[in-house]
Amino acid sequence: MRYENIRQGVFLSRPNRFIAHVETGGGVEVCHVKNTGRCRELLVPGAPVWLTESANPARRTRFDLVAVQKGDRLINMDAAAPNRVFGEVLAAGLLLPSPTLIRPETRFGDSRLDFYVENRSSRAFCEVKGVTLEQDGVALFPDAPTERGVKHLKELVKCVEAGFSAWAVFIVQMRDVRYFTPNRATHPAFADALRAASDAGVRLLCLDCRVTPDSITARGEVKIVL
Repeated sequence: MRYENIRQGVFLSRPNRFIAHVETGGGVEVCHVKNTGRCRELLVPGAPVWLTESANPARRTRFDLVAVQKGDRLINMDAAAPNRVFGEVLAAGLLLPSPTLIRPETRFGDSRLDFYVENRSSRAFCEVKGVTLEQDGVALFPDAPTERGVKHLKELVKCVEAGFSAWAVFIVQMRDVRYFTPNRATHPAFADALRAASDAGVRLLCLDCRVTPDSITARGEVKIVL
């Protein structure tokens, strides 16, 4: 996926989850942060960031903050990007060959899962999680407790019990991580639920991404360590 009208700036502060103050060549902009996670290790004062201009001229915040530089890594932090990236993976037939139906935001049981996809021989539900937390080359999810994430994993197990294929997909919004593992220190219940889902037949997939200031695309599979 690609962004239009990219502008570079310097991160100053984040008064709340939804907005950031960014220094640009034209002064200080109040920007929408397209990620409600903590992102404390990313949004530090002085960090280079990239903004995309909103297509809605009436919106209160003119720009969206979509990427940040952390050391030598460029990290996409747009929470909407992982679903769009994985949608491209599905359309290319890289999960189920020759898909005949790809339907986003499909309800199963008590949850709305990110994708339902089928081909002539398989039917699958997929839940996608974006990963922006990296420590010493290891990608971790979540960066804050997520009861909703635990609920989704339990729903994927019910999909398997109902005869569907089910996938928990982690899109690492950067490249060249050594492996992915659930963040047990932050949310042990999610780590336990991921292990239980895998044992119950839910398939796990982790992909890293090629990230530029104005694009993010799936790159390759990342090892998962439970």
